[in-house]
Amino acid sequence: MQVHRDVDNLPKFTKAVVTIGTFDGVHVGHRQIINKLKVEALKIKGESVIITFHPHPRKVISSAILGVRLINTLEEKIEVLSGLGIDHLVIVPFTDAFANQPAEEYVRDFLYEKFHPDTIIIGYDHRFGRERMGDYKLMEKLAPQFGFKIKEIPKHIIDEIAISSTNIREAILHTDTEMANKLLGYTFFFEGEVVHGNKLGRQLGYPTANLKSHDPEKLIPGDGIYAVYVNIKKSEGANNQDMTEVNTFPIEIEDVQYKGMMSIGFRPTVDGKKRVIEVNVFDFDKDIYGSTMRVYVKKFLRAEVKFNTLEDLVKQIDQDKVESLKVL
Repeated sequence: MQVHRDVDNLPKFTKAVVTIGTFDGVHVGHRQIINKLKVEALKIKGESVIITFHPHPRKVISSAILGVRLINTLEEKIEVLSGLGIDHLVIVPFTDAFANQPAEEYVRDFLYEKFHPDTIIIGYDHRFGRERMGDYKLMEKLAPQFGFKIKEIPKHIIDEIAISSTNIREAILHTDTEMANKLLGYTFFFEGEVVHGNKLGRQLGYPTANLKSHDPEKLIPGDGIYAVYVNIKKSEGANNQDMTEVNTFPIEIEDVQYKGMMSIGFRPTVDGKKRVIEVNVFDFDKDIYGSTMRVYVKKFLRAEVKFNTLEDLVKQIDQDKVESLKVL
């Protein structure tokens, strides 16, 4: 899959079949659209093109105080999409100016001039342009003028996608990771930098990697204890430059996948003041401060509990490890 971040220097697409959306999560519902895109492109021996936006449009046009919490960061979305057989992903900078262009200009100057599409596949409720005045009917009206075909994604599929996205976010936030993973079609994951903590885990016989999430907009699971798999970024350093060809995630990840358990919460037995993410990686003793850890969240084990003594806490952690190994 080729990834394009400069919309002013796009290649000349061959019979482009285009769809447009944020595709946050790239979940099972989204894949119905992606499969339709691929089938349509195959029929005409054309190229499949997904147009997506960064930052998320709601961050630009919404007044919501809490902002946007994303299932995928942009780089994660690129990674998941890269495994689905798409020819091109175009990442469009979403700005006030882009959002406020007249709807007909959006079709003429953006979709037609940049992509010269053979076919555009959009949802029945797709809105675009200033004050979101553009819709499917306008696109259908303009299609003959600009020589492209327009195909509608029906209501039941769009509704299913919206419901799935909401359910995935709620499931992650409320610790139902098994439901989230089922709806995603893959294991939910996030990344963070390994930072220094208070070293209490080491004293208890369970040294932990304290994680600082890379992206404040990324969804983090609700408080509790989880069984997880872990990868650790190689020490050669990140490779975050723009890429035109993507077959793997742009950050080098160790091939070795470790088993572990994760605690998210306020550690009420100890201090209960600051929410922390801690991962105990089984059978691992390397110094990884400053490294990037990727955590695959497999199963929620239990809620966070305040214990009367550290001895009681250690007994429970012993049991958590047993339960984690059963899951993993």
